[in-house]
Amino acid sequence: MFEPILYIDTSEVRDGSLGELKTAMSALVRFIEANEPRLIAYNAYFEEDGTRMTVVHVHHDLASLEFHMKVAGPEFPKFAPFIKLLAIDVYGKPSDDVLERLRQKARMLGSGTVTVHEQHAGFARFAG
Repeated sequence: MFEPILYIDTSEVRDGSLGELKTAMSALVRFIEANEPRLIAYNAYFEEDGTRMTVVHVHHDLASLEFHMKVAGPEFPKFAPFIKLLAIDVYGKPSDDVLERLRQKARMLGSGTVTVHEQHAGFARFAG
């Protein structure tokens, strides 16, 4: 069944690390694109002044998010010198295992919270 999950995280960019962060994010995006074929979208955005980064992914389903955490998870510690994670928002229903992995990521990269937003109503028109 097609049950997309939207993931959004927001981080504060540490002073003086914007250039290194952008380089690291570009490498991570290439890695994810090559290794996670079910991931619908994975995008990094920076505020105009370079003080915040937002990462947005769209997963086809829970299995895609679970796979992402296993494949990309080992890459996350590399970002600790560059960011302070402020928040992770998940739109959809993650498993308990994924939720715990997200909480671990939040603790490792900052002091951010993990919030789950369960869908009440709606539809998606992604190719399934």
